[in-house]
Amino acid sequence: MRGDPEVFRKRVERFQELLRENGIDGAVIRTLSSFIYFTGTKWLRPSLLIPAEGEPVVYVVKGEEELFREKSWIENVVEFQRVEDLMAGIVTWIHGNGMTRVGLEFGIERDAYLIFLKIFERLNPTVEIVDILDLTMRLRVIKDEWELENIRRAGKIAIKGMKVAEEVIRPGISELEIAAEVTRELMLNGSENPKVYVSVTPRAHAEPFRDLKVPENGVVTVVIGADWNHYYANMARTFIVGEPGRRVRRAIEVKEEAYRIALEETRVGIPLSAVEKKIVALVRKRGFGDFYLAGYTHGVGLLIEEPPIATIVVPQRAQKVQENMVLAIIHPPLMLPEGAIKREDTYVVKKDKLEPVTA
Repeated sequence: MRGDPEVFRKRVERFQELLRENGIDGAVIRTLSSFIYFTGTKWLRPSLLIPAEGEPVVYVVKGEEELFREKSWIENVVEFQRVEDLMAGIVTWIHGNGMTRVGLEFGIERDAYLIFLKIFERLNPTVEIVDILDLTMRLRVIKDEWELENIRRAGKIAIKGMKVAEEVIRPGISELEIAAEVTRELMLNGSENPKVYVSVTPRAHAEPFRDLKVPENGVVTVVIGADWNHYYANMARTFIVGEPGRRVRRAIEVKEEAYRIALEETRVGIPLSAVEKKIVALVRKRGFGDFYLAGYTHGVGLLIEEPPIATIVVPQRAQKVQENMVLAIIHPPLMLPEGAIKREDTYVVKKDKLEPVTA
């Protein structure tokens, strides 16, 4: 497997302590990133059962057990052939261990489907279901050195991908063609699940379209999430094509100034909201307040965007910066009619500085 098995075992033990402290008998982990965090490997349609005390159990499809054991430290692996067998196994595990309070992650990630919650409730009518997303993220928000090394490696891959983007961008090429070239570069360098977004129009989150093409005079924004051992680094750049106009040039200057403020002000112990206020004041002073989207940063790790998600989860803007957080700065674009103006890099928060990963 990738990484020291003892690291993952200790993560489960810390999580079990949190379960006991919160009076939760066990947890059913269905979200892919948390499954990776605890098991050490990516596995689609994951089912990880963690009791408050005792050994965890993983369910895999029949025929997958041998490879899974090579990829993970988990010893208790159960195969199932029908989804009914999986559900029956989970129910038996819950009731056989006398559990009355069971944790699920109420997230927006793949495999955290609402339909699973409904089925779970129907099969376990006497069990209280508890949201444990805050517990898993409490562990995940601070990275250990092995995680940081993976993110640094991912950053080097992301930089290579962005160089390819700069080389291929030209009038007439489509967003999809740009994304294809960048994705190829990322994968050839070991990124197993890269994320590439390209926009030639003002879109904040731009899945590439094949029929949107780079204009003669305009901007192209490329966002890259490159992973190594499932850990991401996130970066974004806006490229000028031809002569898109004075407003675009000014917006890029303002974005760079906001970027510098973010780097200066993001320090251990400072609330994210305090940094945000200074950025907003600058953007308004420069006359671009109407184009600014709130939420200057977000965490990066097993997801390209994870807590603290100041971009979309307003209460998390009050969170204070902590050492060994990994943050993407500065996330939101200036949404001009000409296009989205963006500059974003991944940084590791250290005691007295920000360590650049992609800058």
